[in-house]
Amino acid sequence: MKLFRVLNAPNQLTLLRMIFLPFIVNNLVDNHYRRALILFILAGVSDGLDGLLARTLHQKTMLGQYLDPIADKLLLSTMFMVLSILHKIPWKFTVLVFSRDVSILGVGTVLYAIAGLRDFRPSIFGKANTLAQVLTVIVVMLLNVYPARWVVVLRWAGLRATFVFTIISALHYIYLVGVRLRTHGGTTALRATETHS
Repeated sequence: MKLFRVLNAPNQLTLLRMIFLPFIVNNLVDNHYRRALILFILAGVSDGLDGLLARTLHQKTMLGQYLDPIADKLLLSTMFMVLSILHKIPWKFTVLVFSRDVSILGVGTVLYAIAGLRDFRPSIFGKANTLAQVLTVIVVMLLNVYPARWVVVLRWAGLRATFVFTIISALHYIYLVGVRLRTHGGTTALRATETHS
């Protein structure tokens, strides 16, 4: 019964999104951009559905709160990496995306280990950054299926939006960590006072 609560429908969809990844990469490497694009869009749809199901069915779990952003970062970071290897995305954008994600993961791990801080909900800028990355990956693959002028323009705009939102969301994350640490520290001190009084 406990396993069912952990592996509920929303979490299964999140895991399915991770299973899509090797098939998307294989199609990209084999130059089947149309198939890769379809699979990536399906993975994106599953991302929206898992959150909707969790809210509708009241099946939010601690595993889901951690698993969902990990699946997102794994999917998008891998896509940027593979598309850079295939010379479809300039490396500077991929390095920036990886640097932000690895830094956030490292800081989150340290804060959890040292301060027990668990509140790492994505900010509005983090969500905007994820959306920019998703749209950029879609447009980059679409360009190899339908090389129209407007797709070229969207690719240029998507990469610039990713660059800007990656930096803004990273700075905002640093600010939020400071706020949450102060709040967490104040709460801990209050509990300690109440315990000793």
